[in-house]
Amino acid sequence: MAASRGREQLVQAAVEYFAERGVGDHSLRAIAEGLGTSHRMLIYHFGSREGLLVQVCEAVEAGQRDALATLAADADADPRAVVRQFWSAVSAAARRYGPLFFELSAHAMQGRSHASGLSETAVEPWVELLARICERAGVPPERARVQARLGLGVARGLLHDALITGDAAGADAAMDLFVDLVLPGSQGAHPMRFAS
Repeated sequence: MAASRGREQLVQAAVEYFAERGVGDHSLRAIAEGLGTSHRMLIYHFGSREGLLVQVCEAVEAGQRDALATLAADADADPRAVVRQFWSAVSAAARRYGPLFFELSAHAMQGRSHASGLSETAVEPWVELLARICERAGVPPERARVQARLGLGVARGLLHDALITGDAAGADAAMDLFVDLVLPGSQGAHPMRFAS
């Protein structure tokens, strides 16, 4: 029975629901109907519409971080190739999930309680993971966190650009150049170093 679906299944279904429709001002009853469950079940699992949105925020972020961590887990993988492979995956996924992420990010900027968790999950866990990749690429540890944060900002800016303009190829080319500039390579590249 659909109404008895578990919490995790409901979160994943809600991610898809909001990716399709945006967050907007859908009531919890309308969301429940769209998910094929009951208003009562959503209250039971999440407490409120805002509680469900918190879980959606966390699921979207965690899913992308897990994908990057999986790619980076291979100790023999070239960090530049890892970043490029992740960019390819995340930029393709952004066509569907990007608007949801940016809408929820705007809610966090506006101080809306359901998105407040993004202040803890949208930057720092990414910086930690990306800093490890930078260090594996030869970036000095004292500079790795700053360079990781720069990379995160560039990636999100390029995703925003591609979603607004539709110019995915232009965003891809810019990311490819950025990787060449900031990650030391084994092909005789002379990367530009960004001071911390």
